Amino acid sequence: MAEIDLYLDPVCPFAWVTSRWLLAATAHGPHTVRLRQMSLAVLNEGHDVDVDHQPMIERSRHVGRVFAAASNTGGPEAFARLYDSAGIRMHVRGDDVGPDTLAESLTDAILDPALAQYGDDPGLDNAVTRSHEASQNALGGRGGSPIIVIDGHGFNGPVLTETPTATHGRALLDAVLTAAATPGFAALHRPYQGPPRIETTEATH
Repeated sequence: MAEIDLYLDPVCPFAWVTSRWLLAATAHGPHTVRLRQMSLAVLNEGHDVDVDHQPMIERSRHVGRVFAAASNTGGPEAFARLYDSAGIRMHVRGDDVGPDTLAESLTDAILDPALAQYGDDPGLDNAVTRSHEASQNALGGRGGSPIIVIDGHGFNGPVLTETPTATHGRALLDAVLTAAATPGFAALHRPYQGPPRIETTEATH
C-alpha cells in the first residue's frame, strides 16, 4: 500500500486532470491519497511572469486564500471537498472564480459560504505560503503544479493533457508507483503538449 500526496494549485488545469486520474485509479485499491495545497502565486514571487499567465497568478492568489481558510476550518478533508466542487466549476464548466462561485462551491462542500470573503484577505497568505513550502520540501526543489509524493519520494507531475481511460489510468498508476520505488529514478519529461482537454460532461453534486 502506498501513501500518496498530490500537491496542487486549485486553479491549475493540469492538476485537475491529474487529480481526476489519480482518484479514479486508486478508488478501489489499497492506496491512501491526500490532496494538498501548493501555490503558483507563491512559486512565482520574485520572478517575471508573462502577460498571458498573469491572470492565472492572480486567480491563484485569491482562490488559494479561500482554500487555506477552508483547510484551517476543516483540515485536508475540507480542502479535498472544496477542490472537487470548485474544480468542476472552474475547470469543467469554465465559470468565473469570483466570490459568488466560491460561495456556491463552499456550500456544496458543506463549508461556510462566508469563507469566500477571504479571497481578498492577505492575512491568509502565510498559511498559503506554508502549504506551498511543504510541497517544495517534499519535492526537494522548486517545482510547479502538480507535485506527486509517493512514500516520501517527490516528483513533478504527472502532467496529463487528457484523462486516461480506466485501463490506461490503472496502468499509469502502476508505472508511477514503480518509478517512485526504483532507486536512482529522477525524471521523465516530454516537451510541452499544449493545454489539457477537459471533459465537459461532469455534473456538480
